[in-house]
Amino acid sequence: MLKTILAQVKEFKKASILTPIFMILEVLFEMLIPLVMASIIDKGVEAGNIRHILLMGGVMFLMAVGALTTGILGGKYGALASTGFARNLRKAMYTNIQTFSFSNIDKFSTAGLITRLTTDVTNLQNAYQMILRMFTRAPVSLVCAMIMAFIINARLATIYLIAVIFLGTIIVLIMRKATGYFRAVFEKYDDLNASVQENIGAIRVVKAFVREDYETTKFQKACGKVYEMFIKAESMVIMNMPVMQFTVYACILGISWLGAKMIVSSGLTTGELMSLLAYCMNILSSLMMLSMVFVMITMSSASAERIAEVLNETPDIQDPENPVMEVADGSIVFDHVDFSYKKGNSEPVLKDICLSIRSGETIGILGGTGSAKSSLVNLISRLYDVTEGSVLVGGVDVRKYQKEALRNQVSVVLQKNVLFSGTILENLRWGDENATDEECKRACRLACADEFIEKMPEQYNTYIEQGGSNVSGGQKQRLCIARALLKKPKILILDDSTSAVDTATDARIRKAFAEEIPDTTKLIIAQRISSIQNADRIIVMENGKVNGFGTHEELLISNAIYQDVYESQTNGGGDFDEMKGGM
Repeated sequence: MLKTILAQVKEFKKASILTPIFMILEVLFEMLIPLVMASIIDKGVEAGNIRHILLMGGVMFLMAVGALTTGILGGKYGALASTGFARNLRKAMYTNIQTFSFSNIDKFSTAGLITRLTTDVTNLQNAYQMILRMFTRAPVSLVCAMIMAFIINARLATIYLIAVIFLGTIIVLIMRKATGYFRAVFEKYDDLNASVQENIGAIRVVKAFVREDYETTKFQKACGKVYEMFIKAESMVIMNMPVMQFTVYACILGISWLGAKMIVSSGLTTGELMSLLAYCMNILSSLMMLSMVFVMITMSSASAERIAEVLNETPDIQDPENPVMEVADGSIVFDHVDFSYKKGNSEPVLKDICLSIRSGETIGILGGTGSAKSSLVNLISRLYDVTEGSVLVGGVDVRKYQKEALRNQVSVVLQKNVLFSGTILENLRWGDENATDEECKRACRLACADEFIEKMPEQYNTYIEQGGSNVSGGQKQRLCIARALLKKPKILILDDSTSAVDTATDARIRKAFAEEIPDTTKLIIAQRISSIQNADRIIVMENGKVNGFGTHEELLISNAIYQDVYESQTNGGGDFDEMKGGM
């Protein structure tokens, strides 16, 4: 895990090395100041030597300036190293996420990935800065102060040694107890982010059903769990402070009492006592800094594990060593295909699928919810890999293609339509970033999107809000279809992508496809038979199997499911699932 995380320091290694160097120099300057102060008191003030006071005062000033300068430089390079480290972590995670297949993404919740990219990285950033600065400064300061104290008076310095052992033991006990709570709290953060994401994404539904109070209660519950876990963790960590204060005051009292007796007996000078008291604060504050570092390390260790999971995740779908770069045509063959979302699952989603589709055909796909229609088409562009058998596109197994080459020729309009913030043209050019304005307009005409775009005040330069919230469901679907057409694919897959479009518009889209892109293989998943009855052939899916495959006329004669759906929809309306519910 550490190797994975620290690999992201990269170009900030220099800053990471300079930070502890400057922190050590700062400590050395600070450790010498009490000795100079003792000399001023013993040889200057008590002896009435003004010259010595001025000379040593000048030396102390220079040491203070040196401590200030090195401290500033340590802070500067520490901030540079930690923020750069955090930037690299986010970039590395985001880049790796882009390589994930759908099966990889399924392992992590969206909220969990967001937490890793934000809260977890921030925790590591803070911990890294504290390690570079405090974790360097505190031990060096502690050791130097202890050495100086023993040089001045070994007998009194023994009090510090006892205090260090006592505080160290207490800190270890506290940290061990708090570690479990900090590990658990970040899992609760995932639930909190999921609640926020779901609420904001579905805010229109929430308001339509007047469920604000319910959502508020759910959010407060998630907040409450984070709060409870933090309270438990912090209630343990906060014990550092009273224990620290008790030890500090006990040391001051012990040093003052024994030191005063030794001054009376001439075993210690006043300046040496003042130096010992200064080192007392250095030693104990160093212990306190160490405890803070341990708290941060404890918190960040859980974050580091979660980040390492994302960085170490290997995409399930990778390019072969010598990939095929060209897709010959839009023919598709399913050769005894079985598919499961989870490897080792005894119940496959698709079972022994055998299909042969010619290039340029229009294929309708019909089936109830859960019949694995989307799963079937997801295998064509290799969004998932088959469990058994093979899928061939253009006569070649999809696992032999370079993923980018294959997906550039298989354009998919997914069931859940997504638009991004930006103008209509910017959204359309996701299909082809080099597409001209005229090519974009032609794609919109094919998708029947031009009729509503040209009525907008800024037409193709109209700004689309995040998620396409300022266009209707049908408009969003048509824009997504136009975007897919700009890829000029050999295979076009519409996964229930005209469900929000009226029947007349749906018919015009299908007619445009037939006339304008006859050589493109078109797979249309639909619930309405009217959307696919003119297809060259139709696949009827049921429980992950092909129940029927033929033309509209052939299925009306030979397939009972298709007959029932057709009669249900032509006589009383309704869709496939409504028919199934009435059977």
